[in-house]
Amino acid sequence: METTQFDTIAAISTPPGEGGISIVRISGEYAFKVIKKIYRGKNLDKVASDTINYGHIIDPKDHNSEVDEVMVSIMRAPKTYTREDVVEINCHGGLVITNRILQIVLSNGARMAHPGEFTERAFLNGRIDLSQSEAVMDLIEAKTDQSMKAALNQLDGNLSHLIKNLRHQILKVLANVEVNIDYPEYDDAETMTTKMLLSKAREVKASIQQLLKTAKQGKILRNGLATSIVGRPNVGKSSLLNNLLHEDKAIVTNIPGTTRDVLEEYVNVRGVPLKLIDTAGIRDAKNQIEKMGVDRSKKSIKSSDLVLLVLNASEPLTDEDMKLIKLTDHSKRIVILNKTDLPIKVDVDKIKQLVGEKDLITTAAIKSNGTEKLENKIANLFFDQGIESTQNNVMVTNARHVSLLHKASDALDDVMKGIHEGMPVDLVQIDMKRCWKYLGEITGDTYTGELLDQLFSQFCLGK
Repeated sequence: METTQFDTIAAISTPPGEGGISIVRISGEYAFKVIKKIYRGKNLDKVASDTINYGHIIDPKDHNSEVDEVMVSIMRAPKTYTREDVVEINCHGGLVITNRILQIVLSNGARMAHPGEFTERAFLNGRIDLSQSEAVMDLIEAKTDQSMKAALNQLDGNLSHLIKNLRHQILKVLANVEVNIDYPEYDDAETMTTKMLLSKAREVKASIQQLLKTAKQGKILRNGLATSIVGRPNVGKSSLLNNLLHEDKAIVTNIPGTTRDVLEEYVNVRGVPLKLIDTAGIRDAKNQIEKMGVDRSKKSIKSSDLVLLVLNASEPLTDEDMKLIKLTDHSKRIVILNKTDLPIKVDVDKIKQLVGEKDLITTAAIKSNGTEKLENKIANLFFDQGIESTQNNVMVTNARHVSLLHKASDALDDVMKGIHEGMPVDLVQIDMKRCWKYLGEITGDTYTGELLDQLFSQFCLGK
């Protein structure tokens, strides 16, 4: 992405479509010059920063005809999102009027922003670091209140502070190492230096490992938990899905084979975002279409983070049930004994022996009984001390950060290995510097243009 430091950019910052208002955002050195050409109302040179001003957008190329009645927000640098002059035009919502205003802005001194360029400028101008920039997109894409809190935690700089502190500790040790190498005043200077390096390597590695322990939970909050609802036909899978969704999305009938495809929905379960997959009932299919649905169901089991296996309590266990228990035996699963509102005909003790009592719960999905127990069990299964306890801690939610933390940890392993093998200190410190560099890539203290292009291209245009 090629940008000029002082050019002025613009984009629509609200989702496309009809709505109460839309916002066209302008940022850059000439933001105020652009708006003054196309705005009729107060003298914007005289209004205070962080004010919103009533007026009209006009089209200079159409005899200054009025285009829309608007409210214009004025924000003067450096106390803005991008640390540049920023103008936001609040116009009436709708595709036609919003695009018309954007085109007028672009015709009067601004250029179209690249995806994520406003946030990129906030990073390049030092307002936020790279991990905070990524948290902006996590916040926009948050699927539950807890994933939103995790993104806000990172946006507030909690991860950045921890990473920068680790880098500072490494830099301090490296500075002492350089002094001892250049001015070896004592015979045991090298021994003292290697001890210092070894101690710091162990200390920093312990901090990194503590961060990496949060990565699995962080991934769940960011991406959601791929969850398959499986069982033979007519055991209540779709009713269970509807209960978790709190709405009727799946077709619920007593006809076997009703669900012939895989239905996917996101649902908030105690703050855990679940990507629920309602699969076709697994049985010996009677036609080609149903067979394809069953095959997809089997594939979804293998790719799922969690399997909800539904059994019918009002019928004895069947061979198909036994096959499903065996098929999901190596998956993280919860076994749901459904239809307990009907006379119990299944051998409950046998099921407990097969799947374990701790993984078994009872429900009557058609009456919404047991849904709360299931939701609590799902949350506690992946967040041992409860999901609320994770929100005050620093959590790694980004795959890029996880990869860099692993690389930093490996570099520290090389430091410790080199010391134990008696390598010269000046060679050992190269690996320590490598760890420092990897940590810097998380916050953007060290970065490449290609990295910025890759990261910000995933953002929406107006952000």
